[in-house]
Amino acid sequence: MRSAPGSPSVEWRIEPGLVDYEAGVAFMEERVAAIAEGRAAELVWLVEHPPLYTAGTSADPSDLVEPDLFPVHQTGRGGQYTYHGPGQRVAYVMLDLDRRGKDVRAFVAALERWIIGALAAFNVRGETREDRVGVWVRRPDKGDGAEDKIAAIGIRVRRWVTFHGISLNVEPDLSHFAGIVPCGIRGHGVTSLVDLGLPVTMEDADTALKAGFIEVFGACGPWAG
Repeated sequence: MRSAPGSPSVEWRIEPGLVDYEAGVAFMEERVAAIAEGRAAELVWLVEHPPLYTAGTSADPSDLVEPDLFPVHQTGRGGQYTYHGPGQRVAYVMLDLDRRGKDVRAFVAALERWIIGALAAFNVRGETREDRVGVWVRRPDKGDGAEDKIAAIGIRVRRWVTFHGISLNVEPDLSHFAGIVPCGIRGHGVTSLVDLGLPVTMEDADTALKAGFIEVFGACGPWAG
């Protein structure tokens, strides 16, 4: 039997080192099953991966520009191609929507608010676009109307438990994004907190993410908004 709303608290785990992608997915699969069966608490798992590309369920093969640059992993999350690598904080979010409202759209909107709130801690204004997934920042220094993507979202839901999640660019090698068309979106760039001129460490980003998560989702129970 699953826990009643509001209990137990969401576990927050920061993994040291670089996590193998397939091992990470296997861990999530096991944890999702345990949450669905009431054997484990919800979890936010913060990781970094070695350089790699992932292909979501909507990935267009033509968006894989350099297929031999890094390993490419097929994954069951929504979305298209994305990059993961050192300097990027990946937050795998395993929450039980059975007790949080069974509303996937509201969950995705909550993830967006979470990222935007975390960015605000560094005086960065993150924005969303109806026709483009992820979180964006305006780049007037690059020209009128220029925007770069700073965070990506890609989720999967099984038995009303979420997994996969978000990725926030803290200080990755932005040249690594050149091997794909990130999320299938052309005509826009990719940025990071450090690329924006902010001396943000991964520890700083984690602190902001945790505070922002509690603000949106609460330490436990349904999210606000």
